[in-house]
Order: sequence, then C-alpha cells, then structure tokens
Amino acid sequence: MSDFTTRPEIRGTFGVVTSTHWIASAVGMSILEKGGNAFDAAVACALTLQIVEPHLNGPAGDMPAIFHSAETGKTEVLCAQAVAPAGATVEHYKEQGLTLIPGSGLLSTVVPGAFDGWMLMLRDHGTLSLREVMQPAIDYARGGHPVLPRVANTISGLADFFAKEWPSSAVVWTPGGKAPEAHTLFKNPDLAATYDRLADSAGDTREAQIDEARRQWREGFVADAIFDYLEDAQVMDVSEASHSAVLAPEDMAIWRATYEAPLSFDYHGWTVNKTHAWSQGPVMLQALAILKGFDIGAMDPNGADFVHTVIEAMKLAYADREAYYGDPDHSDIPMDVLLSEDYNAERRKLIGAKASLEQRPGRVPGYEHLADAYVERSTRDFNVGQVAAQEPTMSHLTEKRGDTVHLDVIDRWGNMVAATPSGGWLQSNPVIPGLGFPLNSRAQMFWLEHGLPTSLAPGRRPRTTLTPSLAEKDGVRLVFGTPGGDQQDQWQLIWFLRFVHFGLGLQECMDAPLFHSMHFQGSFFPREVRPGEMMIEPNVGEATISDLQARGHKVTVADPWTVGRLTAALREVDGTMRAAATPRLMQAYAVGR
Repeated sequence: MSDFTTRPEIRGTFGVVTSTHWIASAVGMSILEKGGNAFDAAVACALTLQIVEPHLNGPAGDMPAIFHSAETGKTEVLCAQAVAPAGATVEHYKEQGLTLIPGSGLLSTVVPGAFDGWMLMLRDHGTLSLREVMQPAIDYARGGHPVLPRVANTISGLADFFAKEWPSSAVVWTPGGKAPEAHTLFKNPDLAATYDRLADSAGDTREAQIDEARRQWREGFVADAIFDYLEDAQVMDVSEASHSAVLAPEDMAIWRATYEAPLSFDYHGWTVNKTHAWSQGPVMLQALAILKGFDIGAMDPNGADFVHTVIEAMKLAYADREAYYGDPDHSDIPMDVLLSEDYNAERRKLIGAKASLEQRPGRVPGYEHLADAYVERSTRDFNVGQVAAQEPTMSHLTEKRGDTVHLDVIDRWGNMVAATPSGGWLQSNPVIPGLGFPLNSRAQMFWLEHGLPTSLAPGRRPRTTLTPSLAEKDGVRLVFGTPGGDQQDQWQLIWFLRFVHFGLGLQECMDAPLFHSMHFQGSFFPREVRPGEMMIEPNVGEATISDLQARGHKVTVADPWTVGRLTAALREVDGTMRAAATPRLMQAYAVGR
C-alpha cells in the first residue's frame, strides 16, 4: 500500500476530536480548550451534529456510545437506544394490513433516546454546565450554518412531499416555501428555542439542572408538545397509507438511558470492545473470531485473497446476526457460543475458493429454529414493491439521501468517547410543531412475527445497526467508528484489520480502498437480500476486481472515493494522541493539538 495520505494524521498531547462534520469537530475542540473533558466535548459535538447534519440524526433519535473513564479506569457502554412503546404489538401492526413495519412515519417510532443519553453522559462524567455545553448548538440553530449540499438536495427532493403530507416539516425545512440553496445560511429557530429552554432548566447543582432538563424532555414541555401533536396525527408513510402513533406519554415518562459492560474479544493482542446484541456490534467480533484462523498479515491488503476472505467471513457473521441477535433483556442470545473458538473453527471451514451465494447461519444447539427461520425469511416476498431502503445509508451510492453520524474524542486526561448517533433524521417523520425536530423510525428493524429475538414487542430494544468501537492493547487505546447502516461493522473491520496487520497509520488505513457485502438481509425497510453482491472502490485495481468476479462475487465497482465515512482517534501510553477522518464526501474532519 502507498505511503500517500489525503490528509495529515493529527497528532498532539492536549486533545483530539474527529467527527463527520468539520463544524462539530471544531465545537468539540472548543470545549476542550475551555477546560472541558472528553465527555463535555462529545455532548457539545453531538448536539451540533444534530444541527448541521439534520438529514442524518436528530434529538429524538438514538445513540450508543462506548467510552473509557480515566477516573474510574473502566470501559463502558452507554445505551441510548430506547424501546418499543407499550402499544407496539405484532397484532396491532398486522391489523393495519402490514407485513413489514414502514421505514417512516409514526408506526416506525420507538421512544426517543438520544437526548436522555447525552444528558446522562454529561451529568455523570462531564464537568461543564449544561448551558456551556448546549450553547454552540443553540447558536448554530438560531444564527444559521452553511448548509451542506447533501442536506439541501435531501430537502429539495422532499419539498413537494412535505408541502402535501408533512406541513410541519415544510415550515422548518422549506422556510418561505423554498428549499435552501447549498452553502447558504440555514436556521432552525424552533429547535434553538427548544434547546435554549432546556439549557435554562432549574437546579441547585449542575447535576440537578441536567436531571431537570431530562425531566422536561420526557414529561415536561417537550413531551407535552409531542403528545399534543400525536393526539390526532395521521401521518403518511412509506407504505403509502396514513397511520397514527402508538407512542404514549407513559412510554417516554418511564424510559431512561443506561450503562452496561461492553462485549469484548481478543484479537492479535488487541481487546476489541463493542456493544451487545441489541446492536450489530458483536458481528465485528464474530468476523474477527473467524478470521483469527487465517494469516491475514501474509495477504496483500488490496488483493483478491484479502477481499474474498473478509467478505466470506462477513457473510457468515451477518447470517448469525440475522438469526440470533436481539435485545438480551428479552431474549436468550447464545453469544458465548457465537464467539467461541470451537464454533468459529467450524464456521471458518465454510470459506472456500468461491463466493457463497447461500445464507448460512450457524447451527447452535437448541436454537436451530432461529437459523431455519432466517433462511426462510431471507427468501420471502414481503409484497412491498420497489422501495428505497429507509435508513439513509450511502446516498451517493444509491437513490436515497443521507447517512448517520459518528464522533471520537480523547482528552489530555485519557478520557475517550466513541459514539454513533442516528435516527430522528428529517426524512423519518414530520417535525413536531414548535420543537423543530421529528421523531425516529427505528422500529422498522423489528419483525412482525412472534418467537424471534427481533420480534416486535413492548419494551424491547430494536436491533440497531449503530456500533462504535474501542480497542485496547498494552495501555494503548483506540476509538473508531463510521456511519453506514449495515456497512458500519464491515468498514470498521476492514480498517481495523489493515491497522493491526500491516503497520499502517490511522489515516493510511482510512484512505485505503473499501468494500462491503450486500449478501445478507438488510436491517431497514424493505429488508432487501442481494445474494453474492458486493461493492468495492476502483483503486483496488483491475486485477483484484477481475479475480473477485472469477471467484463468483457479483461485483459493483463504486465511483472513486465514495465508500465509507470512518473516523478514529488513538492515545499512546505516554499520552500522545493521533486522529484521522475519511476524505470521502469531504466533510469529516479531525482536529487536535
């Protein structure tokens, strides 16, 4: 691989912030400069991402974070993936004539989670006041920011729909009846007012003030506005029918974000920490467990052997995701088996010289019915027609617009955060009048049949695709992640393998050509399956592409520099730090000193 990099790898000792938008990265760095820690900076960065990338995430979305606290010495997961409402039953949705949960609209809404999650992180681990951390986002919402071309294009493409079907969205996203022009100042005064009011929450201490903001969100003026709107709302969604919400006031009132221990796997001296099976996080660990038996370091990192082996391992890991993953609080997930050496030794044997076109979940004793159910489901016709996937995953590679966001922060004390906020994007639902943001659409990841780990059920977390990472080796710690729906753990896996095995820097690995599989069942409506299909960037070279095609892969060659949106940050034992951000789409940036 070349020593060429598109950008310098950021290095320093004071702190680093890297995210999917340069303004958010700069905001996070400004918080570190004010004396805040990584948790303060992460929250400020995240709230700003809601303003500058509203087509990718919002306050009523969801958020997993994985973090290391210098004070406690612990690595933990913060789960702000909220749950299905009490009224969200399979029977209720089937009564609407549905075979899949729509990818937009009120039936696709779970309890909003992101805001409470960020406030929990700020209360327990931050140091600055609520006002100090929220003010940059408020200023950009009120005063405006140069709107990204992709945001302007997204709004323009939906302007007629908003005007006809979602008028409250038209008020916010097309002020004066016009979609914004790229790079012009775009404002969201309603969201600025909402956040300004939350930042003024009363409290004798910073912790009490933050708790009051959380209360105002879940059962105060924010909840009041949401349920005033939902009381008689009938919203057109992707099913081409109008539906009412099942979300109720008591659903928001009782839910809280939570902490939990990460799921970990040791790979070539690195302990890789991920979220549990309520996300797709374990799928990267499963792929590593399979690949542990191959001499990856002896392969050309851009060669057909490397790409083929990794793609085939990912197919096997993702088949298990589809069969076995779900909310561990509601289902028995056989994760000990799925990460065991004996199990993965057998999985490894399935990787042959040719590309597999089959769905091949493993056969876990006592759980065989789940494997059978996935294989059957992957061939089912859900009768929903030709509909674009409803997670805005890689807009420049498809007809849909959008993505998710990601951030990584490390401070001078050794605190670090990786988070992948998503959901509540402007395409998901109408804006709540007066609040300036829409609800989420994460319920589309449930199945409308009983007996599965991912069956729709009240109080159950949907199996999200959001999956930040934190890896550790001999005192070195590394945080990384990417937007991208079902591609997230694929791109992270490829990046991590190149980093571990080939002695490359953070930015060198980020600039290297990426690829991913579309073989398994997609997580988002309409739950498409594309056996044997993969996408790869052309700079791997014609020889690699031809070799992959000869092995039976159905290869789509992407436009140059279009696959993946990774960011990463690392702290050495001596306190020096490094950070990098993908050049793709030219909006992610790493900053630091």
